Amino acid sequence: MSQHVEQLFERLWQDYISRTPSAPKVHEVLGKGHPIVNDHVAFRTFDIAPVRLEALAQHFLDLGYKEGGDYHFEAKKLRAKHFEHEDPTLPKVFISELMTEEFSDSLQAKVKEMVSHINPEDVKKDDFLYSGTHWQVSHEDYQALLEESEYAAWMAAFGFCANHFTVSVNQLPGYTDLEEVNQTLKDNGFKLNTSGGEIKGSPEVYLEQSSTMANHHPVEFSDKTVEIPSCFYEFAKRYEIEPGKLYSGFVAASADKIFESTNAS
Repeated sequence: MSQHVEQLFERLWQDYISRTPSAPKVHEVLGKGHPIVNDHVAFRTFDIAPVRLEALAQHFLDLGYKEGGDYHFEAKKLRAKHFEHEDPTLPKVFISELMTEEFSDSLQAKVKEMVSHINPEDVKKDDFLYSGTHWQVSHEDYQALLEESEYAAWMAAFGFCANHFTVSVNQLPGYTDLEEVNQTLKDNGFKLNTSGGEIKGSPEVYLEQSSTMANHHPVEFSDKTVEIPSCFYEFAKRYEIEPGKLYSGFVAASADKIFESTNAS
């Protein structure tokens, strides 16, 4: 079972670095030859069948993952869940979905049109989580979505893939805190997400997070090719919720700011 999980994450990683070329450099800068352990991998989707959050989650439930917490993001109009595996070396999974009915009729119509191109049987296939877009949109459509929801526009451009991987600072040799990690990244030319401060969260909520700003990647829209923000890398430091047990959930107020790593920078 764990071999299948590892194969899935390896395929997700290879797909992710194709639009996040800075990610291997993060490994070089922070890992210095040591393997990097990922805390979690995040995905985005819409609240429309057949691609609802639960449909994506089924891939992980089938591989032995269990449901963790539920999260709501009122301003960005999202709901999310996280999933964990009993093998602590495997990354947690964070899946969010856009609550489309809280947006304009035009956004709802565009998203429904995009999702209508997806064969429900394809959603069950092993490669769906890194299958990208199943539709074509114009750059004008992308811009219209962007005015209402960065999340919707990002989905229109990139579709189904890992939105970000996350370095586990707890398992990063040579580092004891997130400030050191951030400084090393800045010293090596990485731009960090400063929304809500470079570090989101605190020991008091048992989780600190930071992230790079997304790479820019060329996207072929139906009318032209444009470079837009793609994917980013996150860094997480967890604290003990009781002796010998690290907090394994997420903090909605911090995650809200992490979503902004794909904003135009």
